[in-house]
Amino acid sequence: MNKTNNTLVIKVCFIAALAGLLFGLDIAYVNGALEFIARDFNLTEDQSQQIAGVLLTGAAVGALCSGWLSRIFGRKKILVLAALIFTIFTLAGILSHNINAFLVTRFILGLAIGIASFVAPLYLSEIAPYKIRGGLIAMYQLMITIGILLMFVSNASLHSTGSWRIMLAVLLIPSAIMLIGTLTLPESPRWLVLVGRGKDAENVLTKIRGTKAEVDFEISEIKESLVGAKSGFKLLSHPYFLKVLLLGVLLQGLQQFSGMNAFMYYSSKIFMEAGVNNPAVATMIVGLVNVLTTFLAIKYVDKLGRKPILYFGLMLLIASCAVSGYIFHLQSTGVILNATLQYTLLCFCLLFIFAFAISLGPIVWILCAEIYPLEGRDFGITVSTMANWIFNAIIGSYTLTWFKNLGVSGTFWLFGGACILGVILVNRFTPETKDVTLEELEFNLKANKKLRDLGERTN
Repeated sequence: MNKTNNTLVIKVCFIAALAGLLFGLDIAYVNGALEFIARDFNLTEDQSQQIAGVLLTGAAVGALCSGWLSRIFGRKKILVLAALIFTIFTLAGILSHNINAFLVTRFILGLAIGIASFVAPLYLSEIAPYKIRGGLIAMYQLMITIGILLMFVSNASLHSTGSWRIMLAVLLIPSAIMLIGTLTLPESPRWLVLVGRGKDAENVLTKIRGTKAEVDFEISEIKESLVGAKSGFKLLSHPYFLKVLLLGVLLQGLQQFSGMNAFMYYSSKIFMEAGVNNPAVATMIVGLVNVLTTFLAIKYVDKLGRKPILYFGLMLLIASCAVSGYIFHLQSTGVILNATLQYTLLCFCLLFIFAFAISLGPIVWILCAEIYPLEGRDFGITVSTMANWIFNAIIGSYTLTWFKNLGVSGTFWLFGGACILGVILVNRFTPETKDVTLEELEFNLKANKKLRDLGERTN
């Protein structure tokens, strides 16, 4: 691929990945704004909890519908739809004058988040050259982490205004940028072939690939993969599709039960338990580590491969959970944490963030965008994305209960145990997809190769 085409691909993928930025911004908005929303609308504690919960509910519904929508209308149009929803309903939220209207806007913004969490990784996987596919899909996860960090910083800097409307208005800028940007995107060439628009697919690939030979080869591979193709639902009758569908669900379950989102939701409480004097500052440091580490994942995922980085991250996660759990256990037995223990706990908590951000955070999304056959990709990613939101909701709903019943120490050990199971999942069932085209992965899958062997080259 020549430099010009490479730059164009990165630019296209950056615009698509802005969906992740808005995802992160909206998820993190409530952290810092909730007290002002509760004050202005005179909310009870239960009503306050609904503001975060209704967003997750909307995201689950959006993810459920997005596969069907993207199959019919195309990846680009659905990305534009998500950007349009982000823009219109962020503005509607700012103008809300009662809690019911505000909750409706949050639910609809959740729909956009669910749609974006499905379509953006799918689009990135189908537009990117296989040599740099992993890094470009990881850009989506990077934008989520940047969005979370920017919202933490924005809310903190605007806290003195006492206005949740001003805090929310910040989101209008990236929403408008994404809307304008997505209108300039090309359609996915793989979707174009899927709906019989082969000439249009060839025109798109001509703009983003280096040579005509590359374009012709990719078009022929895509068409070959569709010979005898069935829809996602009909593919459920095939064991090869069921096993890769289950792998996607298990990978998303591993990502959530590693404990990262529990940490992000309740980091202030965890740091307060540890005796950290300024939990808000510690939380912002967590956000910064999350962003910087994701850059490393983007740089190395296509050089070292998916599985080596997953092993590395899981081992660090297990160590972090074990040590952090032990220190919290000491605290629960009455030991007063001295400066050394507090510093050690903070270091291992940051190591936990580093380990997740370099491995499970981006790579699970990468794998789930790669492993499904083209005709079942919409359905497969819908299922795995829905699984992510369901597991996410479980973590969000029960972490505080686990803190109470198991203690913070027991909860960390629970997450560490999930990571041990994750090592087995990666070793026995997860393929290495580095330097392999999506069509080669699909050929191996339909040839009934073992899941871990799907990444073997076919030519």
